[in-house]
Amino acid sequence: MALSRRVVITGIPVAVASATVLGLAGCTSSPAGSGAAGGSTGSGGAGPTGSGGAGQALRFFSSHQAAVVEDATARIAPGPSDDPAEAGHPGARDAGVVYYIDGMLGTLATIEAGTATPGPDGAGGDGPVPAVFAGGPWSNRHTSGPDLMASFIALDPISSIAWRERLAGWQRQYVSGVAALDSHAGGDFTKATPAEQDKILASSAVSTFLSLLFEHTIEGLYSNPEYGGNRGLAGWKDIRYPGDSQPVGYTSVEVERSDGSDPVDDTSVVADVLKFLGAL
Repeated sequence: MALSRRVVITGIPVAVASATVLGLAGCTSSPAGSGAAGGSTGSGGAGPTGSGGAGQALRFFSSHQAAVVEDATARIAPGPSDDPAEAGHPGARDAGVVYYIDGMLGTLATIEAGTATPGPDGAGGDGPVPAVFAGGPWSNRHTSGPDLMASFIALDPISSIAWRERLAGWQRQYVSGVAALDSHAGGDFTKATPAEQDKILASSAVSTFLSLLFEHTIEGLYSNPEYGGNRGLAGWKDIRYPGDSQPVGYTSVEVERSDGSDPVDDTSVVADVLKFLGAL
């Protein structure tokens, strides 16, 4: 019996939910030529339709490219609107995964603008810092005080070069990957039925792109929302992950107070081991 997508996805270690991965923060407008760079503008495909997605600006994808990516990620991680069996379990569409991916790819423009080099005081250069590494180590989700995740860390020159090459490669993969999905669907992937979309995504012709898309879908579904995905903490709520809860801290009284009996007390095995060691 084949495992359902939900079983596979929720079986991924929760550690990915707290991973600091590339994403989007504070984008309010699309850059000129969004979705260009050799990209296909599609044939009038509708933009993303996920909950809360209407009107959200795109940084890299054209509206059609975004619609294709949204549909494809929704087949990887379906939500209730994609499969009635997923009722109560938000998917990629609900979590705004397409905006995580779009923001990630759009960050290249910020890096290429030369704003990634830290200034004399360690802050960013003349423009916004690329949304690659959130400041952290925690937000104010579970505590009062400053939201340290809201700002991003400026990249050093070496990191800028590395991220520029990585993102440029991903941009090319997404442009060609979307075009391939459209081609195998007869011109428009978004107009194919879910079953047809599944068949296309499972084909060897798009296996390399699917691997990249799967990785980014999981990141966008479960990573910190500061990176543009996990909208409304949809992914975290689904796996009952509270997210960053620091700073918790302990008072001196709490440190001194016992939490209960020591688990090694009155344990015959431990007593026998200690007795044996003492006889050596």
